[in-house]
Amino acid sequence: MALLNKGDQAPDFSGLNQNGETISLKDFKGKRLILYFYPKDSTPGCTAESCNLSDNYEYWLKQGYEVVGVSPDGVSSHKKFADKYSLTFNLIADTEQEILKAYGAWGEKNMYGKKYMGVLRTTYVIDENGVISEVFEKVKTKEHTDQIIKALDLK
Repeated sequence: MALLNKGDQAPDFSGLNQNGETISLKDFKGKRLILYFYPKDSTPGCTAESCNLSDNYEYWLKQGYEVVGVSPDGVSSHKKFADKYSLTFNLIADTEQEILKAYGAWGEKNMYGKKYMGVLRTTYVIDENGVISEVFEKVKTKEHTDQIIKALDLK
């Protein structure tokens, strides 16, 4: 499936977080959400991105945003990752790639001339009504909060 665009309705999703609790898009009805898709727990880029968002989590909450990460790793991997780096928001295990595919964040990648299917690092900002208000295809992992703030014209 292709990436979603600004103005699209965000597809509903449901999955288990690092604590084995079910998290769904409807849990965020009336709230704004930063939903980011990343390839793998505890890899350098994914750790930088997740820690950047976690380090600024209080800022996001004050701005009225919740943060949720999604990767194809399992619940136990997410638990270790969240504990190791003190991540304070939900990480959803999407081992069947259902959420990734619904959001167009699963697709063909190319490394050293070899093509394979994998996570396309993407972030969506979803408004209170479940509408996508911003899409990031070129994520700056170490500066992702600043990247989002600039795009949303926040202070």
